[in-house]
Amino acid sequence: MNNGIAWIALSVFVFFFALVTVMGFFAARWKSGPVGEHLDEWGLGGRQFGTWITWFLVGGDFYTAYTVIAVPALVYAVGAYGFFALPYTIIVYPFVFAVMPVLWRKAHAAGHVTAADVVHAAYGSRALELAVALTGLVATMPYIALQLIGMEVVIKAMGLSGELPIIAAFVILALYTYSSGLRAPALIAFVKDIMIYIVVLTAVVVVPAKLGGYGAVFAAANDAFTAKGGATGLTLKPAQYLPYATLALGSALAAFMYPHTLTGIFASKSADTIRKNAILLPAYTLLLGLIALLGYIAYAAGIKVTSPNDVVPMLFKTLFPEWFAGFAFSAIAIGALVPAAVMSIGAANLFTRNVWKSYVNPDISHAGEASVAKITSLVVKVGALAFILLLPTQYALDLQLLGGLWIVQTLPALVFGLFTVWFRAEALLLGWAVGIGWGTYTAWSNGLKPLASISFGDASYTFYVGLGALLLNIAVAVLATVVVSLVSPAKRGATA
Repeated sequence: MNNGIAWIALSVFVFFFALVTVMGFFAARWKSGPVGEHLDEWGLGGRQFGTWITWFLVGGDFYTAYTVIAVPALVYAVGAYGFFALPYTIIVYPFVFAVMPVLWRKAHAAGHVTAADVVHAAYGSRALELAVALTGLVATMPYIALQLIGMEVVIKAMGLSGELPIIAAFVILALYTYSSGLRAPALIAFVKDIMIYIVVLTAVVVVPAKLGGYGAVFAAANDAFTAKGGATGLTLKPAQYLPYATLALGSALAAFMYPHTLTGIFASKSADTIRKNAILLPAYTLLLGLIALLGYIAYAAGIKVTSPNDVVPMLFKTLFPEWFAGFAFSAIAIGALVPAAVMSIGAANLFTRNVWKSYVNPDISHAGEASVAKITSLVVKVGALAFILLLPTQYALDLQLLGGLWIVQTLPALVFGLFTVWFRAEALLLGWAVGIGWGTYTAWSNGLKPLASISFGDASYTFYVGLGALLLNIAVAVLATVVVSLVSPAKRGATA
């Protein structure tokens, strides 16, 4: 490829992008139910997705385009530490197996659409419901922006410059999401995941074979990290064990608190569907491990980049025929469309149910809810696009980091209420506020880094800020519940 437009790659890219666009609009007619007449139909696909559709949908919005870009980039930059995503995606599925079927049953029985709906039913607190809803909305916005960043990286790799291509892709995404709701990303996820599997499996087989095998790959990566010095390397240093473990655990607890992952849970047709997916979804973890290896492969291929985010596009651009590079780029771009659509839908559901219906129009009809959600999904996408176009990319990265810290603070309110009525709403709200406040302040004080250190005597321990904030959140909620229960023993949250 030359430094101009890669026309063959671009042609392949446009073909597959056009294919999923047609599928996105066709999805409005896929499966029964009028999309525009009920929020269940537009925002949850009619709650009728079985095992395979749910597997592709949840996998599609959990393993995103930015995952394909960012995980190899992190491994390229910091070595073994970048593999923390593997244990976290292993830890999360037992949690999903145990907790999410219970959440589904409560939501299905009462017609809940969002996590904030479930929290309000459990505790009868509008303030706690609003805290959960706003946290979800704020945490989701930078996540959508990151998908657009992933798309922008591959568009630039094909030689296209300027803002028009990303705007055009956004407009197409916005239109078919508005038209088809959750059915669109659910249908497109089939194509996206199959393409990603083809791309990654081809890369991890063909590229090492070209470069002399995995022995040569690991040797090249080890030489590069040795030359850098410091904490990077093919294996973790002892000082990295605790931060690595806490980052993996905290990320696992946060993963299914996000509106987009919960949307896939609410859209499932049964609790058994969720259990089966908790068993089947680790197949994506294997794929993620292979994706991460691309960071090491880049060293053996002699890839030199100014930004680690360019590692994957440059790898395909350098080592593969132009047509396959176009196929890979289209897989990554489509991998941005699916999660971006689900994220905007999840955010729209939250705003419609827990802000608009709760505070603006409590008597809104089902069709009115669907209409408000459609408009909100457009506004959310416009906000994410403006974020990318008007602000430095680093802002999106920083806010996404804070988003993970924030969203995990909703876990006590959502999960504890599924199993016990002991906690008090006031206490959970106080715990949420303390966790958000301490976590944000600590991360901000450390230059928006995910890790912080605490000293006991001569020993210093480094840990993930989000997990530390969650433990503080829970401790405050327990203590405050004891105090409030002593002062006002008659008041209890209501379960639904």
